[in-house]
Amino acid sequence: MEFIPIDVCKHKDYVISFRRDSFVVSFGSDKDFGNDFEYLEWLKEQTAKNSKGFMLLIENGVPVGQLELSIKKYEERDIGYINLYYLIPEKRGSGLGAQLHNYAMDYFKNNNVYEYHLRVSPTNEQAIAFYRKNGMKEFKSEMDGKVIRMVGSI
Repeated sequence: MEFIPIDVCKHKDYVISFRRDSFVVSFGSDKDFGNDFEYLEWLKEQTAKNSKGFMLLIENGVPVGQLELSIKKYEERDIGYINLYYLIPEKRGSGLGAQLHNYAMDYFKNNNVYEYHLRVSPTNEQAIAFYRKNGMKEFKSEMDGKVIRMVGSI
């Protein structure tokens, strides 16, 4: 397994497919997914600012996962933010999620950030169980109950 920085032009089909599947897993459909072009433009901006936070997980030369990490201000302090943890369906439950999580923790430590957040759909029980297993706690409901903000510390 290896992590490589996302190249939006080269990897666009993977990142759109991965992001869309993540949305379907979280919300049951891609009806409100949004615009592929807008996502790619956002991703280009983010990777230009922070290439080490936007990675593909590669197995035998094939992308099998994606990670999107950033540093944000939250209530006047810097926090790590996990925009996306993603594994293709056949790799879920295989232990590879730990590699995504370990990369994220190292990334945040290297950026002197020791608190991290993410949002998850309350119906995505497998993801919530994974986050709890890794020490995260539910913090509050957001977006009229569509997501739960979870918090962890390093």
